[in-house]
Amino acid sequence: MGKVKRSPWLLHYDASSCNGCDIEVLASLTPVYDAERFGVVNTGDPMQADILLVTGGVNAQSAEVVKQIYDQMARPKVVVAVGVCACTGGVFKDCYNISGGVDTVIPVDVYVPGCAARPESIIDGIVKAVAIFQERSDKHEKYIKEHGESARDMSDPDAAAREGNPADFFDALGKTSDNKEGK
Repeated sequence: MGKVKRSPWLLHYDASSCNGCDIEVLASLTPVYDAERFGVVNTGDPMQADILLVTGGVNAQSAEVVKQIYDQMARPKVVVAVGVCACTGGVFKDCYNISGGVDTVIPVDVYVPGCAARPESIIDGIVKAVAIFQERSDKHEKYIKEHGESARDMSDPDAAAREGNPADFFDALGKTSDNKEGK
């Protein structure tokens, strides 16, 4: 992992887990494992968060909340699914009340499997998320430098995220700037 330009803020949300992964997420943020040494800061405000860390499978009650938290986060944003329930629905995926993994509601960038996911695996997922966040931030800064602040005024900047990969928006930004240079 390269040098972090700014500390991405991390928001943890429990969609409907058994709390096994939640305990491991909290353990990864304590001084024993110290995920903050990689530049992340824990927050409780989605409007300040850059990385959304979700545990548990998505059910009817939590689906709208997960979507709302995701929509409140500023771009660029990265989503990490922690635990097998958040990745696929886990052992509960065939239950009547579980819709599946987090990717049934919002796009996921990093999957951290395990039941419960170990703090070492969670930290590895956080490091990957930080790298993705830095890459998207660099593309975003480059785009703003080339097109100005008014380029942010798009009618629906999250349309690409709702249709698939949240990187689509930033990939499009890169293609736009490449085409502008005549490459």
